[in-house]
Amino acid sequence: MSDRAVETRDGRTLLVHEAGDPSGSIVVYQHGTPSDGRLFGPWAEDAGRRGIRLVGYDRPGYGGSTRDPGRRVADAAEDVLEVVDALGGGPFATWGISGGAPHALACAALASGELVAAAALAAPAPYGAEDLDWLAGMGEGNVAEFGAALEGEDALRALLEEMSSGLLAASPEEIRDEMASVLSPVDFEVFSGDVGEFLGSSLRSALAAGVDGWLDDDLAFVADWGFAPNHLEVPTLVVQGEHDLMVPPAHFRWLEARVPAEARFEPEEGHLTLYARFVPTVHEWLARFF
Repeated sequence: MSDRAVETRDGRTLLVHEAGDPSGSIVVYQHGTPSDGRLFGPWAEDAGRRGIRLVGYDRPGYGGSTRDPGRRVADAAEDVLEVVDALGGGPFATWGISGGAPHALACAALASGELVAAAALAAPAPYGAEDLDWLAGMGEGNVAEFGAALEGEDALRALLEEMSSGLLAASPEEIRDEMASVLSPVDFEVFSGDVGEFLGSSLRSALAAGVDGWLDDDLAFVADWGFAPNHLEVPTLVVQGEHDLMVPPAHFRWLEARVPAEARFEPEEGHLTLYARFVPTVHEWLARFF
């Protein structure tokens, strides 16, 4: 695995992570919230076997990437295009999970040119979506977090800074216990071993310089996304686990009914289990379009 800094046209820096086949087709991973764009070892190994050049990047305000205050979900499309151009361009695909999933949908709607396909795992629907009680079914921690986001930046920053201080000092097991209100039994079980170490290290790196990335993600999720998810320009896969307390299945049902995408509902999966078990399936699906 290797890292590099990409300078954007507006003068920001995006920290980019690469693994897999260096001569393969580019697949851009869009990380969850809060997290950074580092790549899980088993994903990199799977990518290498499939001839995929797997690329992650820290969204603005996370890890090694410059903050972009007031960013919208839609703005990820331009950042991803700049990352791909810096890596040599050519056809590419993207997938996102959890907080990264709306950003993958933004690319599917807005990233013109060489994008061939996208996948969104455990994707929340837009806030305020018609016929959807957006917070219903979420764990207690998520309800408090997004309630603060709806109050505004000051309230949200105070909450996230309090949460961050505890998470930065915690072991993976302690992080799991801290997140227990949003972990179904299958997710609690999988948050251990290599998966727990990966999620813990990604979270700590993302928040080491502060909570700006986390804050800007949350504010973007409850604001206008800047694009219509029912107008996608490339083949798209949407995946949801039944046992998900972070993004409840009602969000998937809303997307399934409105988004022009292949939809897969996984009755044995949760939220974090998709990190642990489903990424090879996503890589296989995306590779069909190169």
